[in-house]
Amino acid sequence: MQRSSHDDRPQISADLLDDAELVDGFLAGDEACLEVVHDRWRSLVYGLAMRSLGDARDAEDVTQMVFLAAWRGRAGFAPDRGTLPGWLVGITRRKIADALAARTRRSELVAAAGARLMVTAPQETVRPEASLDRVLLDDELSRLPAPQRRVLNLAFHDDLTQTQIAQLTGWPLGTVKSHVRRGLHRLARRLDTDDAENSPRTGR
Repeated sequence: MQRSSHDDRPQISADLLDDAELVDGFLAGDEACLEVVHDRWRSLVYGLAMRSLGDARDAEDVTQMVFLAAWRGRAGFAPDRGTLPGWLVGITRRKIADALAARTRRSELVAAAGARLMVTAPQETVRPEASLDRVLLDDELSRLPAPQRRVLNLAFHDDLTQTQIAQLTGWPLGTVKSHVRRGLHRLARRLDTDDAENSPRTGR
């Protein structure tokens, strides 16, 4: 374990510590012990995440978030109530649940948007308000190219069908449909990108 510069006791490599000594160093805030904790149990955490999520990138993001959460919340680990890997598994399950919830939210958002925009008559309109986070939607729409943003805003906020949008804008119906498809595709990509960017990673 690494010692402070004023400690004249012999330094011991953290990777040579047994589990009990490693836990002591981890709880004391020794970053070398964090690295060893990460190395010893990363495959356990990643394996659980991969089996539940089925996506390597999502599993890697969850793995990084687990170790970051463990480091920040290490004061909450009580060695007398369980093992460190068991505690990490508990954090992993919570992070997996968060990732699945975020994935469901993205899917519902895009599906509801698609359902809203693919209708051909006002009476067939399905309103997405119940399943959409409007603040999130407006923020993501604001980042789209102007033509795509316009048709999606007309659909969501003015309750217009594609035919009505074509009449209002003077664009051919095929152009409107093209903007709809591209806009929905970009919207889905934006949501995926935002989740990836907001996922904290453990520094090594």
